[in-house]
Amino acid sequence: MANVLIIRISAIGDVAMTIPVIYSVARANPQDSFTVLTQSFLIPIFIHRPENVRIIGLNTHSTEKTLWGVLRFAFALTGYKFDKVLDLHNVIRSRVIDFTFRLQRKPVYRVDKMRKERNVLTGRPPKTIHPLRPVSERYADVFRAAGFHFTDTFVSLYEQHPVDDALIASMAGEKKGKWIGVAPFAKHRGKIYPTDEMEEVVKTLSGQNDITIFLFGGKGYEEAILDQWEFQYPNTRNMVGKYRLDQELALISRLDAFLCMDSANMHFASLVGTKVISIWGATHPYTGFYGYKQPYDLAIQADLPCRPCSTYGNKPCHRGDWACLSQISAEQIVQKINGYLAGA
Repeated sequence: MANVLIIRISAIGDVAMTIPVIYSVARANPQDSFTVLTQSFLIPIFIHRPENVRIIGLNTHSTEKTLWGVLRFAFALTGYKFDKVLDLHNVIRSRVIDFTFRLQRKPVYRVDKMRKERNVLTGRPPKTIHPLRPVSERYADVFRAAGFHFTDTFVSLYEQHPVDDALIASMAGEKKGKWIGVAPFAKHRGKIYPTDEMEEVVKTLSGQNDITIFLFGGKGYEEAILDQWEFQYPNTRNMVGKYRLDQELALISRLDAFLCMDSANMHFASLVGTKVISIWGATHPYTGFYGYKQPYDLAIQADLPCRPCSTYGNKPCHRGDWACLSQISAEQIVQKINGYLAGA
């Protein structure tokens, strides 16, 4: 019976991508216990988890902001008597934690981040691109290297715990026609579709009688933009700041489709089994961060020789015009959504 520490501190989407693997492993190995170390604010993502999975939170913006803070936290973790450490992050902070357990002669297994391969994939043209091993599969490789046998059995966070209909009704009312989620923002510029064009998408979809649009984003600037869209366009509702993350996940599970960037929202929708129409700019599904079990034909991309130029969308545009995003038309996005809905 093994007591296992799993480390994935950030980012939001990457932490979300660990869930199908962790839940599958835990259910296949009920005799073992698994503790996930992640950011405290991400704990609500791990809903309906197996009984042998627990979550420990840390805060890299306050108490664990410095390396000394992380080291102090790591030595406290050694009191839990973990038998194995699985590092699904493989960055300086997680390596500090790894170090404290190696001092105790505990085995540590780290994810292969394929940094060299990613650098080649995102290099300047001319280049030949090919898909890298998906991140979720690389996470699974770590568990298998640590001796755990399992198959991918994850379907949805709500597979064994159905969503409460009363909760959905209180949030969104009675469902009529199609429900579409739209999350038009992302952390980095290279992932964000032009706001004016996305507004055209929302405007067009809102004019279709059988569609209700739910807008998702962050507080502040994003919330202000989405408030304006809600005011201007019929059948459009801004959900920012109104509900907890677990409640938003419940609503997302009832959507017919979710339009978003290469962002955390893509991974949230994937965790609850909702199909995602995703827009890709500087980044690319080939880097391995595509949504869990999402059909590749629902990704919208411009065919440019410079793509992808970034793994995370945080690099400046080589061309200076962000053609990877501006060359995707609002009409193209609307057609993709309507085409999917017609065949769903």
